[in-house]
Amino acid sequence: MASRGRSPAYRRYFRRHIGLTVLYLAAIALATWLVPDDAPPSAGAVMLALLPGIAVLGWIWSMGRLLVELDDEYLRMLEVRKFIIATGITLAVVSVWGIIELYTTVPRLPVFFVFPLWCLGLAAGSVSNKLTFGHDTGTCK
Repeated sequence: MASRGRSPAYRRYFRRHIGLTVLYLAAIALATWLVPDDAPPSAGAVMLALLPGIAVLGWIWSMGRLLVELDDEYLRMLEVRKFIIATGITLAVVSVWGIIELYTTVPRLPVFFVFPLWCLGLAAGSVSNKLTFGHDTGTCK
């Protein structure tokens, strides 16, 4: 099996990921600098606020592209397991929190946090792969 460090699919994925991260950080900085807090939803404010979302869409595309490009079926299965675990955790947290919001006065969970929560779920998926299979995608040999 190919290791993540030597796999061309992982190298391409990490290059895309780094580029999208730079775009995301720059877009967040630009929107934070130019859009005042509690700005009305003008065309300019909405366009600036959408820029980081484009990077998030790029990350999602990049993860899907990784699955397409991975030649090793075992590594692909480990990635899919991570995605499924992340999705399950995210759905559980936002569903339960949403029900709590319905019946109590707890603070609202901004929708912005759903994707970062999913990314934390990927880390939980990595841990699950490590515990279940003895390694994650990065250490397969």
